[in-house]
Amino acid sequence: MADSSDPESRNVSAPESRNVSAPESRNVLEPGCSRCPALVESRERISWGNGSVDAEVVVVGEAPAFGDPEAETWRGGNWTGMAYTSRHSGRAVRDLFADAGLADGDLYFTNAVKCFPKEADSDPNPTNREPTAEERANCRDHLAAEIEQVNPAVVATTGKHATLSVLGDLSGGFLDAVLEPRESAEFGTTVLPLLHPSYQNVWLPRIGRSREEYVAEIRAVVAARR
Repeated sequence: MADSSDPESRNVSAPESRNVSAPESRNVLEPGCSRCPALVESRERISWGNGSVDAEVVVVGEAPAFGDPEAETWRGGNWTGMAYTSRHSGRAVRDLFADAGLADGDLYFTNAVKCFPKEADSDPNPTNREPTAEERANCRDHLAAEIEQVNPAVVATTGKHATLSVLGDLSGGFLDAVLEPRESAEFGTTVLPLLHPSYQNVWLPRIGRSREEYVAEIRAVVAARR
């Protein structure tokens, strides 16, 4: 059960790995944020953005998973307080961009919703539910502040909810938007919708790409906007 009194005050050490951002890069915008009461109750820690604030690419996830507090390295943002530091999605998305030729200094990782959205009645093994539109809206000015601060060449949105949070709508459906760059007048940057890393291998055949082709297209979009 989460201690909702002051999640930001907990002394939870960050994971140590060349593939996980350093704890000092954790970009805390609103300590103890309580805009979403249900998320305050379900989270352990707010999962803030992390990485280089001079990054060329901001990578936006949907929301942190519950994670694994006993993991040696990839415990997840709900415990580390840093987005995309989980064993599955975190490692997968960081490997994806590394394979696309982007170094740690080129990347800033964050989430559209910064707290773990617990599925009701999922104790004793808490599982994720999809973040609500209200939760995305409550968190959007945090996301907008991050994009303005970093001023990236590309915002890569991973998954439907991350893409909706940045673009606002998805005419034609999410899969039709994947790998289709869109210019954002609001943010003055290119938005590149991508698959959620947890379902990447499932959906790549549906969009007619091998992983190598997918990586190559990401690399090409970023290179064209550098």
